[in-house]
Amino acid sequence: MKRLFDPDMFNYMWESIEKDQYIVATYYIEDTRDGEDWIEHLEQVQRLALEGSTSSWMKVKEDNETVRKNLSSKILGYFEVPTNKPYTKAAIIQLGFPIDAWDISLNIPMLWLTIAGNIFLYVSHARLLDVYFPKQVCDRFPGPRYGIEGIRKKLNAYDRPLVLHIIKPKMGMTPEETANQVYQTGLGGADLCKDDEMLSDLEICPWEKRLEKVLEAKARVERETGHKMIYMLSITDKTSRMIEKARKAAAMGADGLLITYSAGPSAVHEIASDPECDTAILLHVSHMVSQLNTISFPVFSKICRLVGSDMMLSPNAFASVVPVSIEEAARDYQVRLAPMHNIKSMWPMPAAGTYPGLAEVLYEEYGNDMIIPSGGGMLGHPMGYTAGAKAWRQALDAVVAGIPLKEASKDKPELRAALEKWGIRSRPRTCWGYMNRDFHPNFADKNLD
Repeated sequence: MKRLFDPDMFNYMWESIEKDQYIVATYYIEDTRDGEDWIEHLEQVQRLALEGSTSSWMKVKEDNETVRKNLSSKILGYFEVPTNKPYTKAAIIQLGFPIDAWDISLNIPMLWLTIAGNIFLYVSHARLLDVYFPKQVCDRFPGPRYGIEGIRKKLNAYDRPLVLHIIKPKMGMTPEETANQVYQTGLGGADLCKDDEMLSDLEICPWEKRLEKVLEAKARVERETGHKMIYMLSITDKTSRMIEKARKAAAMGADGLLITYSAGPSAVHEIASDPECDTAILLHVSHMVSQLNTISFPVFSKICRLVGSDMMLSPNAFASVVPVSIEEAARDYQVRLAPMHNIKSMWPMPAAGTYPGLAEVLYEEYGNDMIIPSGGGMLGHPMGYTAGAKAWRQALDAVVAGIPLKEASKDKPELRAALEKWGIRSRPRTCWGYMNRDFHPNFADKNLD
């Protein structure tokens, strides 16, 4: 009689496998069968594991024991999640995918297809929560060329967060106007600047001319002040054209490239691996956010770090747009800095609607290792672009030194003007360990009168 649950797939735990031989994906799955009280959920998990590896709904003769043992995914964990939804089963599952399935060519398109492909077709709802990459996989990818330490070395900027000027408006400026904006924020101390992700090749602003003028502006800032900047040039295009742009930009002296996720991690992989493209890479999350209902932000960050992104915009609780939970945003930051075999760390970039009054709450969560991108919160400063960049540097210098922003602003007109315009934010605090706030010494009235 045919076994209901195939031992070649089910008789496994984490302790059963050689961890260096498997990519392991963790999912939340939810299945609803209206009117059915009996839901054979492990049978559904087996279906998902087969569809994501070797087989389909009908077993053929070549789908033998050897194939299943060597190439089928393994069910390493099933953890039921209680739910009040009628006729529904929910669970966290872990599927191990043997890396022998890519023994000749391990590439991102096939890897994505495996862990985030067919599984979404066969369940009522699924979300990819995490993916584990063994050392053997990490060794076959470049990771960030520079990472955190490399970018700090290029800028000679240590032991503090970095601030990035987002060039605005998104499009419509000439190369000269773009360069002038960069020059002004560079004088104020902006560490990096970047094109907006929406900027493509325009007749009014061809990328070669824009790069030439911005490089001249950066050089002028360095001559006048000694301050270094990195410019992230937007090159998003079809893959062959992107590689052509990246190589030419590097030859012209570019030190950074901006690529949007819509171009695909595989394109980043190619450019990060190209010896002619000795540049830092900023990956913009672009349409990635449309997939967050089914894939967690930390999974995207792991993939983008693996293929060679030095920095990538990240969600944070105090942004104008918060696409994920506060906990997922915090975990995303941690995943970018955590050791990952040979792969260097990737800069978090808490983004969207940032302004200097956020410096304290951002530093409390992220510490030194963050790049804060700012467009309107820098360029909208009432005293101008240079003052906007100065206000950011003053705010970050204050929090690193442990000086409250209000106090630091007393003798810094740029910071004071920014705080008066946008205010200072503080992080809400949770009362743990006591019945309520009335009994907690950090929250309750001292009652000394």
